[in-house]
Amino acid sequence: MALARTEGLTFTYPEAAAPALSDVSVELEAGEVVAVFGPSGSGKSTLLRAFGGLVPHFHGGRFQGRVEVAGYDTRAAHPAQLAGTVASVFQDPEEQVVLTQVAREVAFGLENLGTAPKEILPRVYEALGAVGAEQLADRPVSELSGGELQRVCLASALALRPQLLLLDEPTSQLDPDGADAFLDLATELGVAVLVSEHRPRRVLQHADRVLFLDRGRLLLDAPTAAARDWLAEHRPSWLGLPELGVEPGAGEAVCRLRQVRFAYRAGEPVVDGVDLELKRGEIVALAGRNGSGKTTIAKLAAGLLEPDDGTVDRRGRSALLLQDPSRYCVRERADEEVALGVNSDRKRARAMLAEVGLAGIEARHPRDLSSGERERLALASVLVVEPDLLVLDEPTRGVDPWRKAEIAELLRAGVSRRATLVVTHDEEFARAVADRTVAIGREQVLA
Repeated sequence: MALARTEGLTFTYPEAAAPALSDVSVELEAGEVVAVFGPSGSGKSTLLRAFGGLVPHFHGGRFQGRVEVAGYDTRAAHPAQLAGTVASVFQDPEEQVVLTQVAREVAFGLENLGTAPKEILPRVYEALGAVGAEQLADRPVSELSGGELQRVCLASALALRPQLLLLDEPTSQLDPDGADAFLDLATELGVAVLVSEHRPRRVLQHADRVLFLDRGRLLLDAPTAAARDWLAEHRPSWLGLPELGVEPGAGEAVCRLRQVRFAYRAGEPVVDGVDLELKRGEIVALAGRNGSGKTTIAKLAAGLLEPDDGTVDRRGRSALLLQDPSRYCVRERADEEVALGVNSDRKRARAMLAEVGLAGIEARHPRDLSSGERERLALASVLVVEPDLLVLDEPTRGVDPWRKAEIAELLRAGVSRRATLVVTHDEEFARAVADRTVAIGREQVLA
């Protein structure tokens, strides 16, 4: 008997014109690793929420069909009743954290399940160690990088020792080594894993089966080998982004960092002795492990931070797109959000929305968009000001491979007008878009 299943599941969010899922029937066996692929907004997150009971109990909406998990009918069993049996990690780890200190955050779920007090701390440190984050145990959550925070959320889920682990973009902010280590761990636990990912290559190495959703409908449910063949024929971008034939730019230097040092706490430098030159006409990818200072370097380059030592020289206007751009939405409509940087010129904003593949969403509220759509909205908001220096921090987080290819082409199309620095853990995207990649402590030129 299947551990979990949906039968004829159709679900529509409140006030939505079309269902997020339409007649979806899926079974998950105990210990099985199932990957869920599909474009942004195709229903992947909704399917995971249905297995966790959040659909319909938390989100509301119209629910048809049936979802069962470990013998529970989710129409009758609320998410609290499924806790411990099901554990989830969401797309935005910032929205999942409750407490202010890492060890307490990981312990929070165990305490709510009534775990014996003497078992809690050992399981907290076991889970943190499993995701390579034991050194973060005493750190304040507010001081963590996006990738470090994602590791903490993963540890919180693993500490519960669930039967079904639901992972929504679990490696989107992890460095390559961390992503490989986590997927190795998650798929060796012996529990059922349902994982939605926009970086398919790693997941395909671990998955037993693949589901592919588009516009709420299940187009594919097949073993991994057969799924690879189907993807190669019908969705080739999910197997790898195209190379764009980039050439190093030779323009003027727009930004130079010389022996830059910066510390958030006295005596604990995050960035120390960094040299970096960014030229007009080139795209530079900045790589490195979680917590290595990439986002801090991006902020220093763009002028959001000033160095404690060393110099940062800039020419012209800078624009910075930070991780989790949904935190910074301040307008009620998507076109108004983009127009904010160009004196409320909505005509110019709508043209830029069309360039990033968001034509038709002009009147929608930014927070009603999918994660990938919000990322592209934020990209439009910085591109529209036509900066001399464009700094992007994890711009492909939550973006499907097809849209990643579009973003790469969009950045390459405007490469001669600016210098571009892209902080990313997405190796395929870096190879597709960058003239060169710079890792903390070493530099490598990509052919």
